[in-house]
Amino acid sequence: MVSTAVSRDIVELIASEMASGVERAVDCWMSQIEQALEDVHLTSLGRLYAVQDVVRKYKDLTGKGELAGRKA
Repeated sequence: MVSTAVSRDIVELIASEMASGVERAVDCWMSQIEQALEDVHLTSLGRLYAVQDVVRKYKDLTGKGELAGRKA
């Protein structure tokens, strides 16, 4: 019984840490995109390229060639 409670606590702790890490990563990427979109020194096309660069860096870091949610 004690072993089950400890195991459950460990699983909950690990899940919480993973969720926190994902949230921090998403916040970072959203912040980068927001900065690109609000950069007054860039043209509209420059903003688009800056956002595309954020997406490219994400794909490079994760090794993904295409994002899963994309519909053709």
